[in-house]
Amino acid sequence: MASWSTTDIPAQTGRTAVVTGANSGLGLETARALAVAGARVVLAVRDPTRGTQAAANLPGEVEVRRLDLADLSSVREFAAGWSGDLDVLVNNAGIMHVPAGRTADGFELQFGTNHLGHFALTNLLLPHVTDRVVTVSSMLHRSGEIVLDDLNWERRPYSATGAYGQSKLANLLFTLELQRRLTAAGSTVRALAAHPGWAATNLQGRTGNRVKDAAMAVANRALATSAQQGALPTLFAAVADLPGGGFTGPDGTTMRGAPTLAGRSPAASDPAMAERLWAASAGLTGTDLPAQLPG
Repeated sequence: MASWSTTDIPAQTGRTAVVTGANSGLGLETARALAVAGARVVLAVRDPTRGTQAAANLPGEVEVRRLDLADLSSVREFAAGWSGDLDVLVNNAGIMHVPAGRTADGFELQFGTNHLGHFALTNLLLPHVTDRVVTVSSMLHRSGEIVLDDLNWERRPYSATGAYGQSKLANLLFTLELQRRLTAAGSTVRALAAHPGWAATNLQGRTGNRVKDAAMAVANRALATSAQQGALPTLFAAVADLPGGGFTGPDGTTMRGAPTLAGRSPAASDPAMAERLWAASAGLTGTDLPAQLPG
């Protein structure tokens, strides 16, 4: 798929997509491309004012709904307010390398937002999902380690890079186990993951350290691709005919190429750890795969 681009997206008329974190960056470009293709797109955002401003520049049928992934009560409220079919859920929102913090429910902020919030959202919305769930990970999952007895960094000294790596590895293990469970249940719904390569967005530059943020800004200008290019692997995973459990990313080693199926680390391919992480996440969030699934 060396030449795959947004022009290869099939008509999405009559389909509905939810994109989390869609008011800027990769999420906004994902939402824009799906809307251009004719989908009804729901921007699931923490700040509805910013979401409304973003939606004003998008074509077609676009709706804004509030969703704070760092607050499980907000996740439950969003899911409870959903009715009708949902063709594609894009778990895009995330934070990166931020200072130590806690979600409303007491989880480490990056693990709680990037993984647990999306884990709960997916389980609560799955009865409505008819096609697929796409979760955005990162090649930095390769630096991550799942520490099951300290997922929330209560015993270890906090590491912003370590916590991010753990959360992105968790995204891939979640996708692996979700697909296994969907297949076992006889569902045709697919779970896929994607990574954008190195794309310049406002995800970077929030470390709380001005020197690190300035260095990242320089690196972004020199090395990173655009948000539009970075969104292509997510879009590829959302619309192309790909196997469940697949992981998409830029072709080659430059982190900038056209989207294709990508490799993952051995740790991200461990079914036993995926199952154990699922059990831990279900216990922390109070959510699990619903008994009734479409398809």
